[in-house]
Amino acid sequence: MNLQCIKCKGRNLCGREYCPIQKKVAAQKKANLKAKQEFFGEAPNVFVGRYGYPNINVGILSVEEYDKQDEPLLWSKKGIGIQQVIDYRTELVNSAFKTQIRQSQTKNSKNKFLEMTKEVSLAIKPVDVEIALNKKPHFSLSLSQDTMPHGPRVKLEKARVTDNIKVPRQIERAVGDTDLKAADAITELYKRFDEHYLTKILSAGNLGIGTNRKLVPTRWSITAVDDMIGKELIKKVKDNQEADYIAWFGGYLGNYYIILAFPHVWRYELFETLVAEKTSFATDYEEYTGRKEYASNTAGGYYAARHAVLEKLAEMKRQASILCLRFITNEYWAPLGVWVVREATRKAMQSKPIVFSDEELMIKYAKALVKKKFGIELEEILKESKLIKAIKQPKLTRFF
Repeated sequence: MNLQCIKCKGRNLCGREYCPIQKKVAAQKKANLKAKQEFFGEAPNVFVGRYGYPNINVGILSVEEYDKQDEPLLWSKKGIGIQQVIDYRTELVNSAFKTQIRQSQTKNSKNKFLEMTKEVSLAIKPVDVEIALNKKPHFSLSLSQDTMPHGPRVKLEKARVTDNIKVPRQIERAVGDTDLKAADAITELYKRFDEHYLTKILSAGNLGIGTNRKLVPTRWSITAVDDMIGKELIKKVKDNQEADYIAWFGGYLGNYYIILAFPHVWRYELFETLVAEKTSFATDYEEYTGRKEYASNTAGGYYAARHAVLEKLAEMKRQASILCLRFITNEYWAPLGVWVVREATRKAMQSKPIVFSDEELMIKYAKALVKKKFGIELEEILKESKLIKAIKQPKLTRFF
């Protein structure tokens, strides 16, 4: 969903006391003052663009002194605020070069940069690098809701790794196995490594059948990893007993989630509501058999929230029909990426659950909570719910 602060385009039409875009620009100006054309630094991640696909921009994200600029799981754990996240991310310079998505299609000079990109993506910790750019970095404003913000993109002239890269043995084995499908590699590696690390490994084209390996734009790889992990968790969850009527509530950075579990087979539906507009929402749904098409209405947020919900169900050894309700408030004054959705949902699922004796009591609770917290009539959303309609259909077990 588009956030209201994006629509106003810096004209302060969203009714806040400050303009979100102006706050970002202030952080960027600060970063401009410290920017250098040549520097020694640390590279924690890479960025693969999607515009011009299959001829795309690939960048090595680096900063002179690394200090939590690429650690979303830690930010969430410590409750880091929006401004601090922006300050962290704007310090990461995107040292970019053009390349084809397949390594065999790139020229020798670009192959060197691409190999360095792969090395940085595989490293378990930030890599010491030497960077030379074609000019001093300077910001041009960019606000993306899907990927985390980062600093200015500048053409890369020279680059080299200046230390020994540490790659976990399990990662080396997966990368070296050219007969292993990317989805199988991701679901196996997720037992030991978090999705943030796995996303950059996939994005840099390190996984998959040998002849099929290619760069994956960061925006796409984030959702791909969430989807792969989610599908594997769904297989496990479907073998479990049905849960009780359970509600969870929580959030992060102005994104709040009410998650309602119904004692039925696995289903999942997400509603995303802009609190400022009250009646404006987007929704996507999947039946027990899953989806065949991309969840285009709620996009990456659909798969990120589903991932977090499934983690909890797998931990509980239960399955359920899940109605996931996201409420986006004015507290979320600048989009920071789909990781916020995943972490906000996780925080909700980590809250103390409320167990109800029946559906009516749980729905009554949800309506009262939404009205009190957000001033919204939940009934307007519930009457559009495909999941609610599905669970009201009689179970076959009633006839036996």
